[in-house]
Amino acid sequence: MTTPASYRLRRASRNKLVAGVCAGIARRYGLSRGGLRVAFLISCVLPGPQFVAYLLLWILIPADDQP
Repeated sequence: MTTPASYRLRRASRNKLVAGVCAGIARRYGLSRGGLRVAFLISCVLPGPQFVAYLLLWILIPADDQP
């Protein structure tokens, strides 16, 4: 059995909705995928660079090797 800390930070190829960024972060830190997605969507109502950060993470975080 693997613990969340044993996962490397990678974008998820499975269980993704857009690019797998939230699913990958949730898997790495042992968080709920749905909860992290909801938190991101709620944060988009607030002023700030959330979409830019998401796009940067999409580019910078490598995808995992799973099909």
